[in-house]
Amino acid sequence: GHELSAGDLIPVFSWLFLRGRCRYCGAKIPARCPVSELLCALAFLGVVLTVGVTPEAGRDLILTLLLLSVALVDYDTGLISDGLLAAIGADWLIFAPFMDGGFRQTLKTGIPGALAASVPLLLLSLLMDRVLGRESMGGGDIKLFFVCGLFFPWQSILYFLIVSCVLGILFAAVSSRTVGDPENPKAFPFGPAIAAGAYLSLLTAEPAVAFYLSFF
Repeated sequence: GHELSAGDLIPVFSWLFLRGRCRYCGAKIPARCPVSELLCALAFLGVVLTVGVTPEAGRDLILTLLLLSVALVDYDTGLISDGLLAAIGADWLIFAPFMDGGFRQTLKTGIPGALAASVPLLLLSLLMDRVLGRESMGGGDIKLFFVCGLFFPWQSILYFLIVSCVLGILFAAVSSRTVGDPENPKAFPFGPAIAAGAYLSLLTAEPAVAFYLSFF
């Protein structure tokens, strides 16, 4: 219940200096905290090395931070906050005028990408819900695909979906984490895989798609 000072909040270093315990009550601070902070720093570095110091980098750095937040929250709670989803959409919209081609071109690229990422999955999810008699994919996952799709041209959407699904399968295979849904006890949080897929697609989708198309 103690208000932390600025010195307690320096990423990674505060945890090391305090030896993993709260300065005031001595409670143990989970190692996941500095690991998440270090992961965020490395992810930021990946963005800057990929797109340079540009308006696109500013947009993608904010997106990276929000994706990490989505992944951690969904992993803990099995829920994806509408507030975080709205923030991702706002990030895309605010930076749209500063992207190549300006606001209009960004809209022409982003809206089809968002629909291509979410509508097929929504239809498939509705079909699977009827076949299985239970929810097959959370609404938050589909909304996350939608807002992340805003950042990609439609040509990159299939790559984004494939990467996210492969990561989801790997996550489900190595983790026993579930969302705690009594009606679907084996359901696992898909948000971390989608968030990681979106981040990796930011860095690799364009060259990967160009490489694939070079064969035709």
